Amino acid sequence: MSLFGDLLSTIFERRNLPFSPGRQDARPTEELIGELVGAAGEITGLAAAGSILQRFEEMDDDGKLTFFRHLAADMNIDPEHVRSTLDAYEADPSKKSYRAFMAAVEPDRQELIRRLNQIPGATERLVRMRSDLLRLGGTDPALQALDQDFRHLFLSWFNRGFLVLRPISWESPAHILEKIIAYEAVHEIESWEDLRRRLVPVDRRCFAFFHPSMPDEPLIFVEVALTAEIPGSIQGLLAEDREPITAEEARTAVFYSISNCQEGLAGISFGNSLIKQVAADLSAELPGLKTFVTLSPIPGLTKWLVGKDIPFAEAEPKQLRQLAAHYLLSAKRPDGLPLDPVARFHLGNGAQVHAIHADADISEKGRVQSAGVMVNYLYDLGRVTQNHERYATQKEVAASSDIRGLESAARKQDFSRQVAEPPAV
Repeated sequence: MSLFGDLLSTIFERRNLPFSPGRQDARPTEELIGELVGAAGEITGLAAAGSILQRFEEMDDDGKLTFFRHLAADMNIDPEHVRSTLDAYEADPSKKSYRAFMAAVEPDRQELIRRLNQIPGATERLVRMRSDLLRLGGTDPALQALDQDFRHLFLSWFNRGFLVLRPISWESPAHILEKIIAYEAVHEIESWEDLRRRLVPVDRRCFAFFHPSMPDEPLIFVEVALTAEIPGSIQGLLAEDREPITAEEARTAVFYSISNCQEGLAGISFGNSLIKQVAADLSAELPGLKTFVTLSPIPGLTKWLVGKDIPFAEAEPKQLRQLAAHYLLSAKRPDGLPLDPVARFHLGNGAQVHAIHADADISEKGRVQSAGVMVNYLYDLGRVTQNHERYATQKEVAASSDIRGLESAARKQDFSRQVAEPPAV
């Protein structure tokens, strides 16, 4: 698989040599867009696409908003045409009537995005374009509809079959390592020495997904610690003075940081495939590994406690664990899914809420977002499919007996009174 991925990347890298559209076309952007969508000749289309992409990248935010609004309003579907082609298909289902209907329901802007992607290196530029759209679009319904077209195309372009899993090591190119430092979103990498501690020891691993058309840009990466037991704190896992163990001694693989790298790929899920692929690869490399868990933050916990008017600043560790268990199992969105975004991610992948630890992240960020509490999600490779199905169909949260015991205790407690009152002397 690695050989195939490297070969695929090489092909894309050769195709994606720098492209210059030549002299900038002075015509209005709207005219260039119309020419590109209607172009029959490849050379004409490439020139128009290059000019549009370069011009967009030179625009300020007001110019980019104008560009997006043109795509949203003037390159949208025609509802009347959609209705008439659907009526024709219903009256006489055929290849011709179906093709006419499918053409009607696809807005011209999707074809525009496809044609822009003909330019070598354009995929990365379109990802940045969508990042601008997400940043500038806000709650504008027309721009949100435009984003659905980007997302629809990106789901195809970035499907699992195109992704290449690569290990990241201290010997990886410097520009890749710089991006790992920049994109780390869970536990900040404070220096090159900090990065070295996460990559060099024999009980540490890092893996990233790349796309062949973006060979120098990681899409998502995971940092893994190989340990003897399931860890209960991030400071212990990342301690400078810790004693490494050999990979052969390890019985547990801990996914302690998963970071998405491209804002323009928001909503395109890679994490599920990444964790399962890394678990499979590590199992093949190290047969002694028996347990696959995360050590994850609970980013919504503190906000939820404050919203429920539950004092927690002076709570005992056991009380914090009970509160966290109650939050993870019982706090839900209107659609019935867990309120916590990290919980939704791992539970949706088929993981189980396994253990909760107080004082597990004593950093300022850890205190602010989750009162220092962290959680292990267990990936039982024999049960992830079953857990995923129950979560997807019944919104059932898989949890260990220990977690359910903590949650049950939380339901019996009046935390607002118990935590507020000082202990008896």
